[in-house]
Amino acid sequence: MKNTKLMGAASMIAVAALGLSACAGSSSNPGTGGSSGSSSGGTTKASFNAALNAVYNPSTKTGGTLKFADDAQPDSTDPGDTYYGYMWDFIRLYGRSLTMFKVVPGQASSELVGDLATGKGTSPDQGKTWTYHLRPGLKFEDGTPITSKDVKYAVERQYDKTVFPDGPTYLNDMLNWPAGYKGVYQSKGVNTDSAITTPDDLTITFHLKSAFSGFDYVAMTPQVMPVEQAKDTGAKYKEHPISSGPYMFKPGSYVEGKGYTLVRNPNWSKATDPNRPALVDEIDMQFNQNAEDIDNRIIAGDLDVHVTGTGVTSATQSRVLTTPDLKARADNPTIARLWYVSIPSTVKPFDNKDCRIAVQYAMDRTSYQTAYGGEFTGGQLATTLLPPMIPGYQKFDLYPTPGNKGDVTKAKAELAKCGQPNGFTTNMGYRAERPKEKAVAEAFQQALAKVGITVNLKGYPKKDYFSTYCGNPPYVVKNDLGLCVNGWGADWNDGYGFLAQIVDSRVIRDSGGSSNISVRNPAVDKLLDQAQNELDVSKRNAIWGQIDKMVMEDATIYPGVYANALLLRGKNLTNVFINQQFGYYDYVALGKSS
Repeated sequence: MKNTKLMGAASMIAVAALGLSACAGSSSNPGTGGSSGSSSGGTTKASFNAALNAVYNPSTKTGGTLKFADDAQPDSTDPGDTYYGYMWDFIRLYGRSLTMFKVVPGQASSELVGDLATGKGTSPDQGKTWTYHLRPGLKFEDGTPITSKDVKYAVERQYDKTVFPDGPTYLNDMLNWPAGYKGVYQSKGVNTDSAITTPDDLTITFHLKSAFSGFDYVAMTPQVMPVEQAKDTGAKYKEHPISSGPYMFKPGSYVEGKGYTLVRNPNWSKATDPNRPALVDEIDMQFNQNAEDIDNRIIAGDLDVHVTGTGVTSATQSRVLTTPDLKARADNPTIARLWYVSIPSTVKPFDNKDCRIAVQYAMDRTSYQTAYGGEFTGGQLATTLLPPMIPGYQKFDLYPTPGNKGDVTKAKAELAKCGQPNGFTTNMGYRAERPKEKAVAEAFQQALAKVGITVNLKGYPKKDYFSTYCGNPPYVVKNDLGLCVNGWGADWNDGYGFLAQIVDSRVIRDSGGSSNISVRNPAVDKLLDQAQNELDVSKRNAIWGQIDKMVMEDATIYPGVYANALLLRGKNLTNVFINQQFGYYDYVALGKSS
């Protein structure tokens, strides 16, 4: 068959994503009364889980202001330098990638469609090269035409992880870059046609080192959002990324630590963008807001959305679930996310596997679950890396304990094996603005104290958590960060989209910004490469399970819970629904009734 739509692994990945997305939307707490359960349905009746699989409060009304708040500050607003899942959802308001997930509820939100591109990519050689054709008439906010060269430049600039430490490394790792290439700032004038060619203004071709049949998912990432070279300000670009979407940064509105305002982009055209309704006139974002205050302001109607999508605080949870009118404004999706703790083997005595296993046995799993709100809204106890909804998941538990409460005897036996019979002292990092992560750290502190391990807690700012602290290898070693609270949601819902950036040792870099700080196993890297090129879906999924078990045998990750999130809808929101790929509300769709 012709390879224009690649009936190999790319199609199978898409089919797998569609198959699992029903699970993603099928929370253990199904909607009642208001949600039809149909991806094409809609309701104006407020009820619990009304936005889970259908549109709550559908409307075509335009105008108004959406008010978002962040409990901290994102890693960056620069498309080339962000890796928080909620930013990948939000950034589509002012940036456009080559492809994107459908802006619809239900399982169809797992389908990719063309965004800047007219459709998904084509490959003549089973995934070694990928070509995309841009829509005609695309413009930046300043009226400059968007061309394939702007997409190429965006990919070239994000290569430099000394300037942009936080984005994923898919494009750096996969493309056939010239030897010694370091990005547009350090390798000025270097010809990169071996990696990307632009034969005309509307055509771009990516040349991979080896075939990857799921490249359409990579083309969805913010790192391919176009950047005008003449408007590139390097690390300062985050203060005003030049828009290719329906909204643009209001000039001068970005204030570090405070927030920014988006207004309509006068040069965006609905004729070139069939995916975004662009209903509101303005979008306000506030940084560094207290999480409980955000909950209270959403309840009162002063705010519309807590942008992080991690759910209400524990303090608010019981209020929402016991107050009928508030519960009717809540949704509880199950998402492809794992809350976990990294155990870096570079930090003594965790360079000894038995010391890492001691932590696996000593920790009270139920206290981890409690920190995230309990089984109902926090999630199910995890014993693996892969959540059950990801293809390749295998159910196993290498470190069982009675009642999931921990096993002091087994933990002490492992400590004796690693030469630390009396325990030791280590430090544990967490994101200071996230009360649930602090609660996890406190749970570890209490549980590990029972076997003689003293845990000192270190709260770090979310904005720089990975670039400077718990994702920076030299800092981790220098500051004895033997434990780092972490969380991961799939970049896309298959084994590669979930595992690659958290278990591949080759994504670890001394400049910081890696989501992997603890898994350094060459055998895992080899299996990732094997799976990446495996066209047989059943064989590929089996490899994901094999990788999962191998990492757990090394005990370099402590899995906490497969995530749920209790989300709260703003009072006057329209077109509210869960995008199953992101696991929370689709921010592109939202409107305001008043």
